[in-house]
Amino acid sequence: QVQLVESGGGLVQAGGSLRLSCAASGRTFSSYAMGWFRQAPGKEREFVAAVSWSGFNTYYADSVKGRFTISRDNAKNTVFLQMNTLKPEDTALYYCAATYTKVVLTREETYTYWGQGTQVTVSS
Repeated sequence: QVQLVESGGGLVQAGGSLRLSCAASGRTFSSYAMGWFRQAPGKEREFVAAVSWSGFNTYYADSVKGRFTISRDNAKNTVFLQMNTLKPEDTALYYCAATYTKVVLTREETYTYWGQGTQVTVSS
């Protein structure tokens, strides 16, 4: 069982930056691939970024590539999402997710554990 708690969301102006964190419980965090997803009002949840168990492999949605960076610290059971050059269309509830695998996964249905989400609002 893995419990995930996101933090770091908030209100920021367009062009600004935020760093989201996701703290995971459990002693086998390094065996889990991690992902970030987001859901804007009235829209379906969508993939943002994912990182493999080692942190070596990452994958990004085209909409955030070059602006967002996912990373993890296995010693601290934490995964991060650095978001730069934020746009109003990045406004959403951001979720952290985990699944027991060594590869990078981008499909929502492949993730087993989910956090409650942290709100990111980007004003124009």
